Amino acid sequence: MKRILTAVTISILSITSPAFADKKLKVFILAGQSNTVGHANQHTLATLYRPGDARDERLAKLVFKNNSGLSAKALQEQLERGEKIDVITGGISNEKLKALAEGPEKTAAEAELKTLNKAYDAYTEKVISACVVSDRVHISSIADGNKRSGPLTVGFGGNPTKIGPEFTFGLSMAQKLDGPILLIKTSWGGKSINYDFRPPSAGPYTLNDKQKEAKNAADIRKNAGLNWRMMNEAIGEVLKDLKKYHPAYDATAGHEMAGFVWFQGFNDQFSDEFRENYRDMMVHFIKDVRKEYDTPGMPFVIGVLGTNMTKEGVDKNAVSVAQREAAKAPEFKDNVTSVESYQVYDLGARAVYDKGWAKNFAVWRAIGSDRPYHYLGSGTFFARLGDSFATAMAELIGKQKK
Repeated sequence: MKRILTAVTISILSITSPAFADKKLKVFILAGQSNTVGHANQHTLATLYRPGDARDERLAKLVFKNNSGLSAKALQEQLERGEKIDVITGGISNEKLKALAEGPEKTAAEAELKTLNKAYDAYTEKVISACVVSDRVHISSIADGNKRSGPLTVGFGGNPTKIGPEFTFGLSMAQKLDGPILLIKTSWGGKSINYDFRPPSAGPYTLNDKQKEAKNAADIRKNAGLNWRMMNEAIGEVLKDLKKYHPAYDATAGHEMAGFVWFQGFNDQFSDEFRENYRDMMVHFIKDVRKEYDTPGMPFVIGVLGTNMTKEGVDKNAVSVAQREAAKAPEFKDNVTSVESYQVYDLGARAVYDKGWAKNFAVWRAIGSDRPYHYLGSGTFFARLGDSFATAMAELIGKQKK
């Protein structure tokens, strides 16, 4: 069945591809660590229907199909179901249900729980199936172990049930640009720019005293910059066969390296050396990327680490400050910018998390899916962030055309 659906999809794209004739394929790279990987369960995108935010309302229209049946009311009903489930179970531990003695009361509770869970799961599946599949944007993605390619939709995050910023970035870019678009995402969790993504022009990595004494010191030195190399190898493989990764690619029209999005920084917080060097590493990284792809002015968007959640907290984070400073380097005027991720933080998800996600697990599962270092695995956060990246990228592209 999957093969049949794939064949049908390719056939449809082949029919529609003449609309892109003579249009250059615009290639965007997204790279970084776990929050580029993406750890938001797909169905948490439905929290975009929470009332009161015009941007979320716009994004809901972007990510969901017309006549999906999703709405603020449907979301509220799901949250109310979650509350009832948590009352019966006591949360993730199921302690309240387990504590009931065998008998009519427990039998009735289990029957009600079965009915509630059936409706809860049906809503979750409905949300996932309502997510759009782009006919213009394709993606080749490495998100840790989840390596996939195809039309852009949900499922290109940390596993086939998750998303990162790529989903709305691609959809939003398609609203801003003509022609076919290809995203290449290369992301691995728990990596630093100072060591793992170390760019060549930064020079050899210097081992600290502890590393020098380690038995595998040679391997530590050798593996510096490994993810930089892996990133470029993956990108190179896609660029060698663009028709494979986007069926609307027209070799006569060619392609352009249209921009780069970088979202990383968490691991560099925990070393004085890494924090102090971050600004310079970022500058080296941007210059080396542009050299690698022979695109001197490639638009470059830096996502500023925002896990501190507030402006006051982010302003005190040395890595976040360094990312802003790198974007403002004089040599990057009008072709590098930074985006503040704290500004799109999902405070609604945080409120449920702080209330006690384990005790309110069914409610929590409808809203978030991970810890604060992964921005709570909030679909709303990643939808907002991808859209912010696209807005910033479009502004840089516009400046280059003036």
